[in-house]
Amino acid sequence: MQLSPFAPSWPFTSGHVQSLMASMPLRRPLEKWRARELLERSQEMIFNCGDGVRLHGEYSPQTRASGKLVVLIHGWEGCSESLYLLSAAGHLYDQGFDVLRLHLRDHGPSHHLNRELFNSSRDAEVAGAMHDIQRCLKPEQLMLAGFSLGGNFALRVALRAPEYDIALHKVVAICPVLYPPATMDSLEDGWSLYHDYFVKKWKRSLKTKLDHFPELGYEDILLKMRSLREMTEYFVLNHTDFDDTGRYLESYSIIGQRMTRLQVPALLIAAEDDPVILADNLEQLAESPHLNVKLLPHGGHCGFIKNWSLRSWANDALTEYFID
Repeated sequence: MQLSPFAPSWPFTSGHVQSLMASMPLRRPLEKWRARELLERSQEMIFNCGDGVRLHGEYSPQTRASGKLVVLIHGWEGCSESLYLLSAAGHLYDQGFDVLRLHLRDHGPSHHLNRELFNSSRDAEVAGAMHDIQRCLKPEQLMLAGFSLGGNFALRVALRAPEYDIALHKVVAICPVLYPPATMDSLEDGWSLYHDYFVKKWKRSLKTKLDHFPELGYEDILLKMRSLREMTEYFVLNHTDFDDTGRYLESYSIIGQRMTRLQVPALLIAAEDDPVILADNLEQLAESPHLNVKLLPHGGHCGFIKNWSLRSWANDALTEYFID
């Protein structure tokens, strides 16, 4: 499909500026004001995902239910209040959609819901949540969108839609993780600001988990860890069923032939100047008649800020794709 063009003004032609603006705290008052109706209508919900797993979400229905529900998934260590997600949610709500901001395990206020730790291979439980969302809310059209790791989850859930009897209408993945080993390398070898940001947020989340489940017992070793790779290796070997980090990272890769099984119309949006998710990996993504890939010169990581109004082109793209 044809989307509106994206031609950001200076300084938003920089991938780093775009990436930083995606989560810049100075934007928060503006985005909360823009999303005020969505936030006023927000209500917490818990979804049963099977096998005793529960996920948390924040549901904002229209005053008169629209019948069109968009589920949004944040990125790794993000939440329903992450600015890129809040901005998209508010915009979609203003365009007449019901919106549900779904938390992945151990994100937002959900650390207490499940004893086992989050890891990125847990797409089955998100598919289970989507099935329960469909059962509880009964939308006429159910749509799913995710950012970064949330975009990766969205595409993997779309692959599972027939298995879980989820009637997905459309899916959008914005700057999704494509090949996790390459993402790990880009974070470890790139600008330390991004690496240190995720180390800080992951450690904070893991400490919150210990508040609820102190028997997990990793407090002392957590204090000694300094890198994402070191942390990943420890938690993969001690808190997952994977034998090594390589197999874990490959478990949620979407390159190669994986997307050929896709049966749901999906849009993947990526940026050539994304400093976290390398656009080169798109060359290893198998073609699918159901997957439309939009690679833009600018946008950074989940930014796509148009100008000093600080409005995101990604919000426009979501609306255009879901309405079309």
